[in-house]
Amino acid sequence: MALTCARCDGSGFLNLRQIPDAEMAATDGKVEKILAWMKAQTEPRDVQVCDCCGDGEGWHGIPGEHYNIHDRPGSDAYDYNGGLCECH
Repeated sequence: MALTCARCDGSGFLNLRQIPDAEMAATDGKVEKILAWMKAQTEPRDVQVCDCCGDGEGWHGIPGEHYNIHDRPGSDAYDYNGGLCECH
């Protein structure tokens, strides 16, 4: 059974509040659109891929989730922490 990441509240991203409301609405909350928004920024922002359910650049499985069938096969991303995610 999957566990929702408590660090990013299941969004897969940290600091989403830094995206202006109108721009966030334009992303429809879709991961691909948020990633595109992040790449298009010229001003420094702290919006990033969650470092709990991902590695800061990509996710270990489904963004915002832990311990599901979509986690990377053959490697436990949480070995460094005894096999548990940071927010477990």
